[in-house]
Amino acid sequence: MVQRARRGLWVLAVTVLGVGALAAQNVQPTHDDSIPTLRVYADLVQVPTLVLGKNYAAIPPIAENRFFVSIDGGPKFRVTHARQEGDDPITLAILLDLGQQEASLMNGIDEAIAGLALTARDHLWVYALDCHLYRSSVDDPADPAAVKRAVDSVLASWNARPGVGESGSCPNPLYLWDSVTVLTKQLRERPGLRVMLVVSDGVDRGSRNKWNLVREYAQGSSVAIFGLTGVTNFRVENAFNSICQLSGGILLPANPLNLATQMQWLMTMVRGRYIVEFPHPVTTKPVNLLMEITIAKSHDFIRPAGAAVLVDDPKILNDPMTILPDSSYAPQVGNRKVMTH
Repeated sequence: MVQRARRGLWVLAVTVLGVGALAAQNVQPTHDDSIPTLRVYADLVQVPTLVLGKNYAAIPPIAENRFFVSIDGGPKFRVTHARQEGDDPITLAILLDLGQQEASLMNGIDEAIAGLALTARDHLWVYALDCHLYRSSVDDPADPAAVKRAVDSVLASWNARPGVGESGSCPNPLYLWDSVTVLTKQLRERPGLRVMLVVSDGVDRGSRNKWNLVREYAQGSSVAIFGLTGVTNFRVENAFNSICQLSGGILLPANPLNLATQMQWLMTMVRGRYIVEFPHPVTTKPVNLLMEITIAKSHDFIRPAGAAVLVDDPKILNDPMTILPDSSYAPQVGNRKVMTH
């Protein structure tokens, strides 16, 4: 069953990473080795949040005091800080699905990707799914020529086949959702803001990973998935559309004539996201929580990405040398349950 993408609704994935959620600031001893170490508790979460107006249009900047968060249906609270993403470094992985029935979007795809507004501080990988998964990295994403070469490299074997787009025999093939899972795993190991762009018809032809598991994995890995599709009825509720929206991204239509424009618009959306900051709820056990971000006096289209935070170590919480944040700022968690199916 495909889950409906609700406005502003998202999962805040809290996972065990082996240590407590703290930033240790050591007070270095000078003459007395018995001077204790102070531990300053770090409790802020930063969530990239896509905000669009009617028909997915851009809107004027929003004041940070209009952003509110609710955890598991608990009371709404004003965020600590919110700002537009701007030129923050991103790690971008682009997946080109060459197994789709209509592959016309691949004509000129190298020029379209080369025209993206990337900077030297960004990181870019280009993947092609053609029976197997081919990858090419780009040393300087700000160099259009280098980006174009990377795209052409992963498309080389596909373009060389008699009858471009024809698939031959392929032992142990890799399919769409499994490929998205592979990209998510590689992105989650990278620092900074993680974005995936998938160009596909959204039809999976045999993955072991079901779309909902892929969605959960992207959420917990803080990977926002954006999609371009040549399918005309893409707004009909389907897995591809749900994965994009429920990971903090969006799915847009494209054709060979407007492909470059749509790609540039997606990048504008990414740069225009808000980085919403707030304290994470205190928990000593791993749990999935439902996060709802809203904007006061607004009916905007809001899609926050997921976030993973460290669980709290009870020993550190009870340590008298740990400086805890003001508990009055901690979110109150409600009793709404996460739907996983």
